[in-house]
Amino acid sequence: MTTETKDSDVRLDRLNANLVKVEELSKRLTAALTQRKTADPALHGPSQDVYLKAAAAYVAEMMQNPSKILEHQISYWGKSLKHYVEAQQALSKGELKAPPDPGPSDKRFANPLWETHPFFNYLKQQYLLNSAAITDAVSGLETLDPGDKKRVEYFSRQIVDMFSPTNFLGTNPDALERAVETDGESLVLGLENLVRDIEANRGDLMVTLADKQAFRVGENIATTPGAVVYRNKMLELIQYMPTTPTVHQTPILIFPPWINKFYILDLKPQNSLIKWIVDQGFTLFVVSWVNPDASYADVGMDDYIRDGYIRAMAEVRRITGEKQINAVGYCIAGTTLSLTLAHLQKAGDTSVKSATFFTTLTDFSDQGEVGVFLNDDFVDGIERQVAVDGVLDKSFMSRTFSFLRSNDLIYQPAIKSYMMGEAPPAFDLLYWNGDGTNLPAKMAVEYLRGLCQGDGLAKGEFRVFGEPVSLNDLKVPVCAVACETDHIAAWKGSFNGVRQMGSKNKTFIVSQSGHIAGIVNPPAKGKYGHYTNDGPMTSPEEWMAGATFTKASWWPRWGEWLAERSGKQVTARVPGDSTNPVLAPAPGTYVTAVPSV
Repeated sequence: MTTETKDSDVRLDRLNANLVKVEELSKRLTAALTQRKTADPALHGPSQDVYLKAAAAYVAEMMQNPSKILEHQISYWGKSLKHYVEAQQALSKGELKAPPDPGPSDKRFANPLWETHPFFNYLKQQYLLNSAAITDAVSGLETLDPGDKKRVEYFSRQIVDMFSPTNFLGTNPDALERAVETDGESLVLGLENLVRDIEANRGDLMVTLADKQAFRVGENIATTPGAVVYRNKMLELIQYMPTTPTVHQTPILIFPPWINKFYILDLKPQNSLIKWIVDQGFTLFVVSWVNPDASYADVGMDDYIRDGYIRAMAEVRRITGEKQINAVGYCIAGTTLSLTLAHLQKAGDTSVKSATFFTTLTDFSDQGEVGVFLNDDFVDGIERQVAVDGVLDKSFMSRTFSFLRSNDLIYQPAIKSYMMGEAPPAFDLLYWNGDGTNLPAKMAVEYLRGLCQGDGLAKGEFRVFGEPVSLNDLKVPVCAVACETDHIAAWKGSFNGVRQMGSKNKTFIVSQSGHIAGIVNPPAKGKYGHYTNDGPMTSPEEWMAGATFTKASWWPRWGEWLAERSGKQVTARVPGDSTNPVLAPAPGTYVTAVPSV
C-alpha cells in the first residue's frame, strides 16, 4: 500500500467520523429548537402592510408611467443577458476563467475565486445585478409616503442582503475550501457553534459575536479603580478613585444607557473614557443600572427619574458636600436626563450646573435608521409581549440593533462561526455588545409611545410626575456630542433637539464615526476627528456647511469645556468614609447580576 493510499484512507475515515458527529449534533439541534419560547409574531418582522403598500405603489407606477417600468425591466434583462453571453464566451474558449468583472468592490466577495472562477464570478455578478435592480425599483416608487418608502427600502435591503451567495454553504468558496481542507471538520465545528448558540438562547438563534470566556468584568475589562457608594432598587452609584492630588470642585455624574451596561465607557485603560476623566482631575461618579426582571414590570419613566436621576444627583451632592454637579447622559439616558432637567427647572432646582449629552435624541421627528422599527406594527407587538413577560427581553433589542448593520453583526459572524467553524473572536467591544439588559414593561412602552412615536418632549406634551415638560424648560449650559454616521441617534435629529433647548449656552460637536466608536474615541489613537461651529444653530445643513473640522478626538475639547464649569481645585476625594461606606469595589454587583426569568 502506497503512502498516498494510506493518506487517502485516513482522510476518508476522518470524513466518515465527522459525518457521524453531524448526525449526533443534528439531534441536539432538533431538541434545542423545541425549547423556543412563543413570541408575538410582530417581533419577528414588519406587518404585511409594508409589502402591500410597496406592491400597490409598483402597480400604480406601471399604470401611470409604464415606460419607466419597461425601461427599468429591459435594462435589467439586457444586463443579465449580456452577462450570460460573456460568461458563455469565456467558457467556449476552453479556459476555466471568468469574463471581465466591472462591478464595484464588496468586502463580502474578498476571496479571489469570486473574480477568477467562472461559477463563483457568475453568481456574484448576477447577484449584484439583481440587488441593483431591486434597489432601483424600490427607490423609484414615487407614490409611496416618505415614511413608508423608507421602511420598504430598509426591509428590501435586508432581504437582498440575506440572499447574498456568501450566506449559503454551496455558494461560498471560503466555506467550501475550509470544509475540503479539514475533511468536513469545519462543518462539524460550525454545527457545534450553531447548536451551542441555539441552546444558550433557549431555542432562538443569536450569533455569539465574541468569546464569552475571554473577558471578566472587573478583571480584564471595567477595571478602573472605584467603589459602589450607594445602592437602591434602580442603580448602584460608583465613585472612582482619584489619580491626581487635587480635583475640580464640581463633581461629574454620568448616566449611561440602561439598554446596555455602563462599561462601554471603561472597556480597557487605553480607551476608557472613565479613566480619562479621572486622569483630568475630576471627581467622577457613574451609575450602573439594575438589569430588571418581571418584578420591575410596573417601573416607568417617572421611577427612573425619581429613584435613578434625582436620587443619584442627591447622593453625589451629599457625598461631596457640593451644591451643584455636572451631569452627563448617553443615548436614552441623555433623553431622560433632559426630561429630568426640564422638571428640575420648573421646580426651581438649580443643583445641576451643566449637562452633556452623548448621541442623544430629544426631538424624534427624525428618528434615523432605527425609525423603521418604531411603527405601530412593531410597537403594538412589543406592548402585547411585555404585558405577558413584564420586561422587554434584551434579545429583542440586541437583534433589532444588529439588523441595522446586518452584514457586519449577523451574516459575517454567522458565516465565520457556522460555515467556517471558527471560534468567536476575543473582542471586548463585541463582548459588551452581547451583554445586554432587559427593559421594564411600563418604561419601554412609555418611551416608545410617548417619546419615539409621539415626540412628546419636543412637543411639550410628555409628562414627568404628571406635569408636561418641554425642551425649552432646559436652561443649563449644554454640550452635545453627536456622531456623523450614527445609525441609532442620527446627528441631525440630535441637532434639532439641542436647537430647541432653552439654554443660552450651547456647544454642539459632531464626531466622526458611529454611535459607539464616535464616543469611545481616545485622543491617543488619533483615529476620528470632529466638527464644531460657534455660529447660530439654524439648521443641521447650514451648521455643517460652516463647521470647522479638527483632526483629533473631541475629548480634550470637552474636558476644557467641563473645566470652565467645574470650579477651583480641592483636595482629591477618596470613595468611602464613616457616613458613606463602600458597598462593593467597582464595577459593582448590578453589572454582573443575571435577572431571573
